[in-house]
Amino acid sequence: MRIESLLAFLVVGVVAGWLAGQIVRGRGYGLLVNLVVGVLGAFIAGWLLPKLGVSVGGGLLADIIQAMIGAILLLVLIMLVRKR
Repeated sequence: MRIESLLAFLVVGVVAGWLAGQIVRGRGYGLLVNLVVGVLGAFIAGWLLPKLGVSVGGGLLADIIQAMIGAILLLVLIMLVRKR
């Protein structure tokens, strides 16, 4: 993986994690946790959405939307586990 690809992946993760934090919780958990949630969300969505037959298209915006969907799912799961 080239450094530019890695940086783009991290930027997508940060943006997606921050957006998911705004949608699910009203605020994020902080930059580092948002990065982790966004990156993990990108992996989750990249695995789950094709299995469900869902495609959000191509390009940077589609990558952010897909990662945000995964990050939202991850944040909801975290919230459910924390309530127990």
